[in-house]
Amino acid sequence: MAVNVFASATEGGNTAVLLGSSGVAATIDCPDLSERLTTVPQAARPEVDTELARLDQQIATAYGQLQEAARGADDGELDEAAVLDPLERERAATIERIVAAVDKAGDRPEGLDAEAACALRRTEATTAGAESGGPEQGQRQDGKEQEAGNGDDADGTGQDAGGQRPPGNGGQAGNGPVAGDYAAIESVRPNAVEAPRRDGASNGSFATSCGVNAEGLFNSDNLIAAPGVGNGAHHFHDYVGNQDNDAFSSDEDLAAADTSCADRGDKSSYYWPVLRLQNGTVEQDAQSPGGGIEGNAGEIVTPAEVTLTFEGNERGKVTEMPRLLRIITGDAKAFVNGDANANASWSCTGFEDRQLKDKYPLCPSGSDVVRTFTFQSCWDGRNIDSANHRTHVAFAAADGSCPDGFRPIPRLLQRIVYDVDAPSLQDGGKTVPLFAVDSFPEQLHKPVTDHSDFINVFDEDLMREMVDCINTGRTCGAGASPGPGQGGDPGEGAGEAPQEQPTGDPGANPGDPGANPGDDATDEPTEKPIEEPTGAAPAEEPTGAAQQGSGAPEDDARQTETASPSAEPRAATTPAGVADDRSAAEAAPGAEGDAGAREDVAAGAAGQPRVPQGGLAETGSGLGLWPAAVGGVLFAGGCVLLVRSRRHAR
Repeated sequence: MAVNVFASATEGGNTAVLLGSSGVAATIDCPDLSERLTTVPQAARPEVDTELARLDQQIATAYGQLQEAARGADDGELDEAAVLDPLERERAATIERIVAAVDKAGDRPEGLDAEAACALRRTEATTAGAESGGPEQGQRQDGKEQEAGNGDDADGTGQDAGGQRPPGNGGQAGNGPVAGDYAAIESVRPNAVEAPRRDGASNGSFATSCGVNAEGLFNSDNLIAAPGVGNGAHHFHDYVGNQDNDAFSSDEDLAAADTSCADRGDKSSYYWPVLRLQNGTVEQDAQSPGGGIEGNAGEIVTPAEVTLTFEGNERGKVTEMPRLLRIITGDAKAFVNGDANANASWSCTGFEDRQLKDKYPLCPSGSDVVRTFTFQSCWDGRNIDSANHRTHVAFAAADGSCPDGFRPIPRLLQRIVYDVDAPSLQDGGKTVPLFAVDSFPEQLHKPVTDHSDFINVFDEDLMREMVDCINTGRTCGAGASPGPGQGGDPGEGAGEAPQEQPTGDPGANPGDPGANPGDDATDEPTEKPIEEPTGAAPAEEPTGAAQQGSGAPEDDARQTETASPSAEPRAATTPAGVADDRSAAEAAPGAEGDAGAREDVAAGAAGQPRVPQGGLAETGSGLGLWPAAVGGVLFAGGCVLLVRSRRHAR
């Protein structure tokens, strides 16, 4: 089978890999086996995890082949079978191994062989005037001046053979985002609804302060969805909280690790895909799996604020989370899976009564981009994880009720704020760069694929304190203050009043998998422990292109979180057995083995080179201490002079 392809590089830009007629591009669409593998015997999970991760690698490779084939399609045609047939054969062999592993430990799954075939998925492409996210001439790339047209290759190196951007689906790496992925927040009708609360509801909140990852702890692993597999996520994550979080971390490693949280009793792991500016910057992961070579290119933006708040239930008391509970919210493959589990939402400060799910927000001047994640708050009372990482937890209904057999637990609400400007869509982000989250390469950086992960490593005493606080209607926790932009350690100011509320409810209803608030806007379809942060040293200014809209907040804001708004979010019911954040299942706690074994595995797991962690974004923290030291000396000298002058006057 052959499909028509139009691929042309234009001066200072490119058009998309077009199939058939203008305006339609392609990506690889394969069934997600986690939708079927809702029950996997414990003994089979490690092998199944490895094979599911292999399926993801096969898709990523096929997508790269699709891009390469389009670049070489001088005759205007692409042999679709040359990409899809080898992929189907590889998937069939992998699925056979999965079936055999499950059959050996339990009941043989039926019908999985039908999941081997994939297709080319037609989707929106870039259009004239919004062709790429590359920088203008004179912007800086990795500390050097670059010419317009260099910095948008598929491997993230910033160059291609002809000095022009390759064909692709938009963005710096040729796989998104595109202009249609954005919507002006002011065009969205208010859609956030606060759920009513009954008498006896648990109205308190507990905030934990864990920084904004200004230290630059990144990797492309996913301990929940792909344990023991390097580069299991195929995209990079920001990590706050636990500082020993990679694919090879055991439960014992997590418990013994350092934490970035102000309250040392919180060693939980909180992680989500990084946000990048598509400005031509070549990050240190440009040649790494999960980074530039898989289409995740551009400047990683440090959040201006990260708020982590645990809230109560609309109709009754909550119970303690079990230690090492894993929860994933959102779906990293929602672009091809559909949006049933796509519950992350996007908005702007001052407009948080308006939430988007399938669009990035275009915020007006003075307003910042906000990502909100609402986590499942009903637990089955038995399991800390499940085969597809979803069925052991569920969303509460709007009235707070949990499914039969489930009990309410504290609801984690994450609010992440970025100081980035609305991109200039009319010139494809050349004047003001496009921004987008990291994604699996074939997911094209769509906002609907946003997701977040949580592993509960709270000290049991602190967890009891949290639950008591929530159930008695109090506001507690080291993250209850300070307000936005205030300096000092993240834990400073505990006990002060929370920040003034922004307009609307930032968490209301983002978890509703059946709602798509973006429909109001458009008619388009839809590494190891590191030094603990001191809270004093500012992060180094980002290198790369235009500072306007670079996402670099003030130094004090980079070290500080803010209190969560007190408005209670509305959660929604999620059906059991739905797709996971990516195709993999969690291994049994402790199955990863000791630390020595981890290093051996890291060297060769799945044939993936390892990316050094904690070093992708230099912070300059050592240099950042000098201004404070000099200031302290000058202050002391001034005090001595003042005392001497007063004595002399007497």
